Amino acid sequence: MKKFFKILFWLFVATILWVVVLKYVPICYTPVMLRRSIEYATDGRDYKFRKQWKQLDDIDHKMVLAVVTSEDNLFMTHNGFDIESIKKAYERNKKGKKVWGGSTISQQTAKNVFTFGTRTYFRKVVEAYFTVLIELIWGKERIMEVYLNVIETGTNLYGVEAASKAYFNHSSKRMSSYEAALIAAALPSPRKYSVSNPGPYMSRRASQIQGLMYKIAPIKFE
Repeated sequence: MKKFFKILFWLFVATILWVVVLKYVPICYTPVMLRRSIEYATDGRDYKFRKQWKQLDDIDHKMVLAVVTSEDNLFMTHNGFDIESIKKAYERNKKGKKVWGGSTISQQTAKNVFTFGTRTYFRKVVEAYFTVLIELIWGKERIMEVYLNVIETGTNLYGVEAASKAYFNHSSKRMSSYEAALIAAALPSPRKYSVSNPGPYMSRRASQIQGLMYKIAPIKFE
């Protein structure tokens, strides 16, 4: 038993150090990317992803507004978890077959950086643990920066810089509010919804996000 707690202690120390290091260095590869590469290799397909790290100051602020509007209205005020959204998601999941999420931007960031993103209870536990750590150690600004750089934004695309160049032929520094809203609209299923050729749902959802972007509380990082 003593050996078990010793291992547990050193695992805890290692995870703390891991999170501290990742507060300061660009994250070029994630477990989710590794998972996708394995899936592609298993299917006999080539896997070449596009990703380019950008500091938050080099990403148009409209992209921040768009993802907060679309994914997590309470991002600046919660401690990593939106309890009301989690409760609502739980109740909806009990009533029907469709899986409703309640994840915040912080949870999604933890999922992408520290887990393989598989739908398991163990992954959710690991995700929750790292969500607490990044909220305490990284802070909101770094969480947003990492989120915008590691999220899947399409097939073989990661981060909003790669998405902006692939879909709009320019840097994320020059995105319009509608372009930012289109990328945000696709985030729940980025390999399903088309940003470059949006259908009725995507067009409607992007317009809705664009209309709400400037109605939320100002987002200012200290």
